[in-house]
Amino acid sequence: MHLTNQILAPKENFVDFIKNYPSQTPLWMVNLLKFKDQMEDGRTGEEGYNTYIKHVNPLLAKVGGKTIWSGKVMKTVIGDYTTQPDRILVVYYPSKEAFIEMSISEEYAAIGHHRHLSLEYGGLIATEMME
Repeated sequence: MHLTNQILAPKENFVDFIKNYPSQTPLWMVNLLKFKDQMEDGRTGEEGYNTYIKHVNPLLAKVGGKTIWSGKVMKTVIGDYTTQPDRILVVYYPSKEAFIEMSISEEYAAIGHHRHLSLEYGGLIATEMME
C-alpha cells in the first residue's frame, strides 16, 4: 500500500462506501497517519492531530463510537519503511450510518481542519470483525 498526500477520501470512494458497506453493521476504522514535520502555525503535525483528537472524541461518543487503540509506529518490519505511518489508530463505530452522521455534521466541519492541516497522509480503512 502506497499512501502519500491522501487526507480526504475521493468522492467516488466515499459514495462507494455509503452504497456498498453493509447497513447497521459495526465497523472499525483503521487510520494510518503520517504527520507533517511542522505546520504553518509552528506546531508539529502530531501536536495538531492531538488537537483534532481532543475535539473529535466528544463527536465520536455522540454517535456511539470510540477509539479502541492508538499506537506509535516504531519500525516497519515488512513493507515500505520509507513512508511508514507515525501512528495507527483504530476507531469503532456502531454502523456506517454513525460514521456518516459524524463525518457530515456541522460540528465535525468546524474541527476537521485540524486533521487536514496536521497530516502528510491519513489512510482510512473500513474493517469488519471476523469471527
